[in-house]
Amino acid sequence: MQLLCHSSLPPVQRRMRCDVRRWGVFLLWALGFCGGGGVLAQGPAAPEKLLSEVGQWIQRSQQLDASQFSFAPLDSRVQLQTCDRPLVMDTPFASRETVRVRCLGNPNWQLYLRVLLKPGVAPGLALPAVPASSSPGPVAAPAAAAASRRVVVASQGLRAGSMVTRDLLRELDVPSQGLDAQVLTSIKDVENSELVRDVQPGVPIRSYDIRRAVVVKQGQSVMLTVGQGNGFSITARVEAMQDGKIGDQIRLKNPDSGRLLTGIVTGPNAARGL
Repeated sequence: MQLLCHSSLPPVQRRMRCDVRRWGVFLLWALGFCGGGGVLAQGPAAPEKLLSEVGQWIQRSQQLDASQFSFAPLDSRVQLQTCDRPLVMDTPFASRETVRVRCLGNPNWQLYLRVLLKPGVAPGLALPAVPASSSPGPVAAPAAAAASRRVVVASQGLRAGSMVTRDLLRELDVPSQGLDAQVLTSIKDVENSELVRDVQPGVPIRSYDIRRAVVVKQGQSVMLTVGQGNGFSITARVEAMQDGKIGDQIRLKNPDSGRLLTGIVTGPNAARGL
């Protein structure tokens, strides 16, 4: 995709404006507005809430102050859908100035945010210490770090490419000192995912250790539930016409009548009717 920027601004400002426009197009592509499905909004405050949450994560993981960075503006057409579980954030590329935000629940979505560092600030650097002579007054004691944190670990050694099920996981409380900011804290954030690297037993699993796994495969039998939450439910066995991950909308077929249906994948060989 080419994006032409014409402006009478000086070269440096013109280049900055073009960069912002390109990232706006990239965000639209990541959210599916440039071909494919989009992400729907749940209230006008969703973007502000998202940026606030990501900003807090950046302060913790990259040891930056809120005044040291900002975000490239979101395109006004980008709309966000609320997630039914805590958002998962990481920096998947070599540059730590690109943050990936994922909802591993229902609906399942992801987007990328561009972090703009203020001049003289490098990502990942700790904040400078305040000189002892800078203030003659009393110095407040630093806030005590949490003594422990709940994390998810594997109950046995698991190989890359393995499907992670609930029976292979357990939750532990471990010291929070030095703990990776991207460790996952709930089994529901890990189960039915696929490992991208080997995991040792007892070692906290991080968001970048897993990815969404295919839990329904084309040609397999799927249990389709219709009407759940409306006071009744009907369950029928159907055939998957395509592969699907949790949260994906896939085509299904009634093997008896040959009728084509649509469902949302909810788990291994399970779907919810639309």
